[in-house]
Amino acid sequence: MKIMSEEKMINLKIDNKDVSVPEGTTILEAARKVNIDIPTLCFLKEINEVGDCRMCITEVEGRRGFATSCIQKVEEGMVVHTNSPAVIEARRTILDLILSNHHRDCLTCVRNGNCELQSLAQKLNMTDIRYDGVKNEYEIDELSPSIVRDFNKCILCRRCVATCKKVQKIGAIDTTQRGFSSCISTVGNNSLNDVNCTFCGQCIENCPTGALHEKESIEEVWKKLKDPDTYVVVQTAPAVRVALGEEFGMPIGTNVTGKMVNALKCLGFDKVFDTNTGADFTIMEEGTEFVKRFKENDNLPMITSCSPGWVKYIEMNYPENLKHLSSCKSPHEMFGALIKTYYAEKENIDPDKIYVVSVMPCIAKKFERQREEMKENGLYDVDAVLTTRELARMIKSANIEFTELEDEAFDDPMGEATGAGAIFGVTGGVMEAALRSVSEILTGKELEKIDFEEVRGQTGIKRATIKIGDNEIKVVVAHGLGNAQTIMEEIKQGKADYQFVEIMACPGGCIMGGGQPIKSSKTRMTVDVRKKRADAMYTIDEKSKIRKSHENPVLQKIYQDYLGEPGGHKAHEILHTHYTEREKYRI
Repeated sequence: MKIMSEEKMINLKIDNKDVSVPEGTTILEAARKVNIDIPTLCFLKEINEVGDCRMCITEVEGRRGFATSCIQKVEEGMVVHTNSPAVIEARRTILDLILSNHHRDCLTCVRNGNCELQSLAQKLNMTDIRYDGVKNEYEIDELSPSIVRDFNKCILCRRCVATCKKVQKIGAIDTTQRGFSSCISTVGNNSLNDVNCTFCGQCIENCPTGALHEKESIEEVWKKLKDPDTYVVVQTAPAVRVALGEEFGMPIGTNVTGKMVNALKCLGFDKVFDTNTGADFTIMEEGTEFVKRFKENDNLPMITSCSPGWVKYIEMNYPENLKHLSSCKSPHEMFGALIKTYYAEKENIDPDKIYVVSVMPCIAKKFERQREEMKENGLYDVDAVLTTRELARMIKSANIEFTELEDEAFDDPMGEATGAGAIFGVTGGVMEAALRSVSEILTGKELEKIDFEEVRGQTGIKRATIKIGDNEIKVVVAHGLGNAQTIMEEIKQGKADYQFVEIMACPGGCIMGGGQPIKSSKTRMTVDVRKKRADAMYTIDEKSKIRKSHENPVLQKIYQDYLGEPGGHKAHEILHTHYTEREKYRI
């Protein structure tokens, strides 16, 4: 029998505290285990551990110079000082040099109050800049519908570069030039709109300053809300409700559905609807499409199409695999189409006067909403997309005390949704929601066990074989475009034996989308943000009265009165779309 060797422990002192950690631990990790905070800027756990910024320097007794704690491994008997006068003075000098050529327009910056550079300046009491230097002036890139790139606020931490290369495996941005002229840019210094960017927004989530942020739609929405001749409808994605509260100081993963609805009504929206209802329609259409493909063995595996960053990725990188994509629109686009067709007809409202706003955890939705394919009768299904962060800014600017609001319910009839619709917000959720309905469609029998735990969890790629009646369905769930690449290569090379594939562009799914509240690298190192938000999504599902999409009574009525059969002619006309091969570079 093989005996597992015990993990070797290293003993050291940090600021006079005895610490015992496994061999291979860095000084930074060891310090945080005993609640000693060492400041960082370039550090991003498991993504950018390079020691470039030097903010995390410490003193080690018996050694010359400083030790960079994010990359320096602990050693037996090591004595570390993180807050000696020499360390503090050196950090202040480093920060002074960073600030010397930084554009310090903090009051008007989108990251004011949530900027790691600003927080460090406050922590180190930087009331004066000793080395105020020459500042380069860079043109702001705001050509894309999703991302604004302002290199004037960049500190060259390279966290965005590491995220794009290592996690998403895109490489749309990189460090160019040398010395004082060094900058983060694209191929040929072209706009993100014209290179291989998928607009996933993970670079924004990991940027410590305001160098990258979403393209705002706030002013446009305010203008429509003030127009008495415009009927403004808002819909909110599943993941928004478990993250919005964080922008108001509430614990990570707090479900604020009722307060969110109340706030939206206070802002003046004519109707507040739930995108979860749209997700239920997606399951009906996608499930019906899968059953048909499965029975006919046609273009399998079928791949989900809910994530617009993922759709843009496959259009650019694997156009030969486009036939595998479901033709279903994403939930908020389906919902927008239904609002401007079914709802407009039912309420006798001119569709031209309806303005649909989607509140999404995703900045790629801003790109998706202006795709020419997302139109019905010449009108865009969705007219504007706000991120979770943008909604929070609107609530704050309207002087609404969010935490004091009473809970209110979504408006009828498009506010009733199921637990299956809710879990769209987390990786594996689309697959699980689809399996709940597909199982009952294929077998004609009610499920004994509704939860499909095989497709849950944080593993980057999850494979499972699901027994449905006499059929065995092989499924795979991948989140993050780096993992999507693995699955695409398997399909391209004919090595994939799956029938059903779910892919989400963002690691963790929509709960960690590029439009969600931004967490500092320190928070990400000490708190499992992804798990807390995911747990909240599954709790919503568990507490739902109805947990299977096909049992949603609103959905059933709309099919009966308006759409006809799932997958039928009218449903296909309104709720489905098509895709096109895209060039990676338009330069």
